Amino acid sequence: MPRSARLKSSTGIYHIINRGANKQEIFHDDADRIRFLNTVKKYKNTTAMKVYAWCLMNNHYHLLVKEGNEGISLVMKRIGVSYANYYNWKYDTVGHLFQGRFKSENVETEKSLVMVARYIHQNPVKAYMVTHPNEWKWSSCLGYYGKSVFPTDLLECYDILRMFSPAQSIAQKKFKEFNERNNNDEFLEEDVEIRKRLTDDAARIEIKKQLGSYEIPQIKSLPMDQRNQILRKVKRIKGLSQRQAARILGISPNLLFKA
Repeated sequence: MPRSARLKSSTGIYHIINRGANKQEIFHDDADRIRFLNTVKKYKNTTAMKVYAWCLMNNHYHLLVKEGNEGISLVMKRIGVSYANYYNWKYDTVGHLFQGRFKSENVETEKSLVMVARYIHQNPVKAYMVTHPNEWKWSSCLGYYGKSVFPTDLLECYDILRMFSPAQSIAQKKFKEFNERNNNDEFLEEDVEIRKRLTDDAARIEIKKQLGSYEIPQIKSLPMDQRNQILRKVKRIKGLSQRQAARILGISPNLLFKA
């Protein structure tokens, strides 16, 4: 059955999310995140796209963008292919990196625009990875607070800040208050698994101890017997759920269960 066409936003603004296939991690270190953001910046510059907010989690990312002179579907395809090629080259692996076509929702009003920005910035807080949004350096939050944010010249925050005040310092203060307000916003909700007996960072360390000379992204491409031998060791890690292990390794929970 052919996929339905995306409903075009009347404002050209979209909240975009994509995650790893089988919920696998797509960013393993800072170099991966830097590469992805630089790729976004490249296509922002070549297509006149505006980037209002972003957040890179371990196994998915959020973008809040306004399309420029090229359709958003084509731009996101270019970004995804570029990053996947880098990933497969760096980790010497093959196969699909992302779950498929990215998800998007149209942002049609100014109220929705600021609420989606807040939702994106609060992603790491709601996943219990940090206490405050500005503590997560792989989002655009710091830029809205008047701090430097990587990469330079990617974030365009004026359109949102001006909704709070024409004076920049006042706008930043009011936005910070809004951005850190407790809320129950739900936009493209993503089943983020939180409060496990082992945090993802701790689980990753324990998993790596069982992999020998292999890197995490390589496990899914190993021959079945060799892969299952490693997976059986992983399943014995105390405090690690099989669903969490499967997500970190980039394999289906069923594959881990059968090992």
